This record gives sequence, structure tokens and C-alpha cells, in this order.
Amino acid sequence: MWVRVAALDEVPVGSVKVFVAEGCRVALARVGDQVFAFGDVCTHDGGPLGEGKLEGFTVQCPRHGARFDIRTGRALRLPAVAPIPVYPVRVEGDSVWVDVEG
Repeated sequence: MWVRVAALDEVPVGSVKVFVAEGCRVALARVGDQVFAFGDVCTHDGGPLGEGKLEGFTVQCPRHGARFDIRTGRALRLPAVAPIPVYPVRVEGDSVWVDVEG
């Protein structure tokens, strides 16, 4: 189910912001002209990934340093081993839409 999550200008380039879509906490990250959506929960211990540092296509959990690829959800660094959920995104005009059922 596609849901309008944010206006494009609410997510500055190089940043991560968290929004609630259909009861799901979704982190939006903007890398250049691309927007990515992923679950706001680290699979290691439930840490808030939306508060993590974004470096290219990688987000780092602020609690224990686990890293994830925001394009695929793949865990890239221990202590996390399980992937995070990622969601399809489309930008229409100034609106960011996310398929929360992915």
C-alpha cells in the first residue's frame, strides 16, 4: 500500500528523518537525488536507526555501531547480522511515497 510519507524538502540531502506511515516508523534517507526508506529499528537491539549517521548508502546505529546498506537492508557490520526492512519509494512532484507493505 503506497502512502504519502513526507514532502521532499523535509528530507535534506545527506540526512535521515523518521516519519510514521500507517503505524510504522519509517526512516527516509536522501542521497543525492535518491530517497530510500527503511525500518527505524536496528536488528541488533532495537536502536533508533533514524538517529544514526548516514555515510553514502550506509546508516550506522547510534547505540553499538552496527551498519546497514539502506538500499538492500543488508547488515554490513557486527553486532547486527539480520537485515533491516527496506521499502520501495517513489517521488512524485514534491511528495515522497512509500510502499509500507514493501
